[in-house]
Amino acid sequence: MTKIKETSTNQDNRKNALSKCPVTYTLEKIGGRWKPIIIYNLLSGTKRYSELKKLIPAITEKMLIQHLKQLEADNLVQRKALPVIPPFVEYSLTDSGKELRPVLDAMIGWAAKNRNASSCSLSTVREDQLQ
Repeated sequence: MTKIKETSTNQDNRKNALSKCPVTYTLEKIGGRWKPIIIYNLLSGTKRYSELKKLIPAITEKMLIQHLKQLEADNLVQRKALPVIPPFVEYSLTDSGKELRPVLDAMIGWAAKNRNASSCSLSTVREDQLQ
């Protein structure tokens, strides 16, 4: 892994964009291929890791674990682990995560309206991934 130069202009610009631009901040927290789908699936309630994996079959275990950790670090997802064997871990949205419902609903509405108008085809999200 390469070391990031802390004094670079690019890093300064990134920090400024994150601190001053609310859109950039939001995209940093929920952007990417899998985070919105994970959040959307948790909007319906608490899920175990295995339930999330079944709801999002295209995601690898590594990516699901990585994104759940990032969402937890960003205080959007809460992880509850019970000290039993086998491990029992549940994931749910925090209040901050639940506030993303209108954002995701707006994104879905925008995609539904503009998907066919675009000359490039967007990969479709199956209905079972959004439940």
